[in-house]
Amino acid sequence: MKYGNVRNIKKELLSDNWYSLNKVTFEYQREDGSWETQVREAYDRGNGAAILLYNKEKGTVVLTRQFRMPTYLNGNQDGMMIEACAGILEKGNAVETIKMEVLEETGYQIEKVEKVMESYMSPGSVTEILHFFIGEYDSNMKKSEGGGSMEETENIEVLEMPFKEAVAMMKSGEIRDAKTIMLLQYVQINDLI
Repeated sequence: MKYGNVRNIKKELLSDNWYSLNKVTFEYQREDGSWETQVREAYDRGNGAAILLYNKEKGTVVLTRQFRMPTYLNGNQDGMMIEACAGILEKGNAVETIKMEVLEETGYQIEKVEKVMESYMSPGSVTEILHFFIGEYDSNMKKSEGGGSMEETENIEVLEMPFKEAVAMMKSGEIRDAKTIMLLQYVQINDLI
């Protein structure tokens, strides 16, 4: 059965202040073969990468804490989020981007990363594909305090904690970031720590 074709796509730019927000009008073919007009908004912020740093020997992970205005606007009382290190892709290269973000945000300089999955994080409204990585770290890799880019006003706090504590924080709701939950569960399911 043929359905799901799209035709007559028209985009109207609503905002390009930070990234691009478009109003998209299109015709979508339903399962019964009929065509219907649909209107959606799509936010294009580029693709990204995220990583969970872990130390198998110590049983620890490295996470970050920073203020996130959208969560504050939606009921997160202090706006602070505990997250895996992440960033928008530079020149489309997920591996090099995540290594750069790790050094910038956490202060660790890692060479070896393993891609474990990729996902559309909010497919109803955001175009982004997120590339997920894991990487082992140790204290010898610590090159700076991290904390993020001053130009990007990130103000990132670096958190090294026992993996079991991070899992407990996920279960209690202290960790509510989707990418972080996915990576913690990946490490847990695959018994990496």
